[in-house]
Amino acid sequence: MEKRVTLGHGAGGKLTQDLINSVFVPHLKNELLMEMGDSAILRKKPLRNHLAFTTDSFVVTPLFFPGGDIGKLAVNGTINDLVVAGARPLCISAGFILEEGLAFDDLERVIKSMAEACKEADVDIVAADTKVVDKGKGDGLFINTSGVGLVLPKARIDPLRVKPGDKILVTGTLGDHGISVFLARQKLGIVTKVNSDCAPLTTLLLPIVEKFGGDVRFMRDLTRGGFATILNEMASQAGVSVAVKENAIPVLPGVATVCEMLGFDPLYLANEGKAAVVVSADVAEDVLGRLKRHKLGGNAAIVGQAEPADEGGAKVYLETSVGGTRLIDRLLEDQLPRIC
Repeated sequence: MEKRVTLGHGAGGKLTQDLINSVFVPHLKNELLMEMGDSAILRKKPLRNHLAFTTDSFVVTPLFFPGGDIGKLAVNGTINDLVVAGARPLCISAGFILEEGLAFDDLERVIKSMAEACKEADVDIVAADTKVVDKGKGDGLFINTSGVGLVLPKARIDPLRVKPGDKILVTGTLGDHGISVFLARQKLGIVTKVNSDCAPLTTLLLPIVEKFGGDVRFMRDLTRGGFATILNEMASQAGVSVAVKENAIPVLPGVATVCEMLGFDPLYLANEGKAAVVVSADVAEDVLGRLKRHKLGGNAAIVGQAEPADEGGAKVYLETSVGGTRLIDRLLEDQLPRIC
């Protein structure tokens, strides 16, 4: 039977990894691509400084949700992919695929939102393109973006630098964006105030890189697949195991309530303004203090640490609130597709 793409292949879990490894890697494999980061660091000799380059596409439904919209999401998602590579964003491009019948008012609302997000993050959209597809072929609006950033001189962001004893932090509460989009999409009548955390991480994370340099081992924004998926990817690349404490993980009461009602796990839910940060134990408390003093980092926490991998290989473990331990693996597919 002929294999076909499913929604699960775009959700960031095991199916996504299988798709990448079976279709894309065999034909497109190269040194930079195989680093599998959110941004590629362009280490070409003619460049005076290293550049970071990233690309992304946004297919969220609905287009508007509490705390954001597809335009704000596209700008901040691109910026954050550069920032977690230790790069200061310089400029981005935007490609718009419009479905026939899209209301001009909705389109203008999205473009205004993008302009506001660019102003907040001090970047410009310097190249753009527009295409229109037949009604029923585009789900309203899709946006593709690319971004370029200048890597900070002290940045040494690389999962291969993570070692046992390093501390793992999250910059805030988990699952805000995923639950916000889900409730806006499903209209279940659940009354709880959960807004998307969509925001640029530039002023939160880059000062940490500038201050602590090589003590910042790894950063990744918590988008598709959430915190648990990012930890599994990092552990696999670094060859370490990871232990996180359930009681230390920050989750908003509204998010926790929806998860309990519907059976979601906040560890796998997406954020669009939060990151996982791995730093040396020597600077962890100082980094935490600096994060918490920022408007986006008030709920930051040290939630675990890297440990030596055992004979079974690199694993991610959760120390539960009742004193047990359970394995946190990648999901086959995401709990909530189409959230970015």
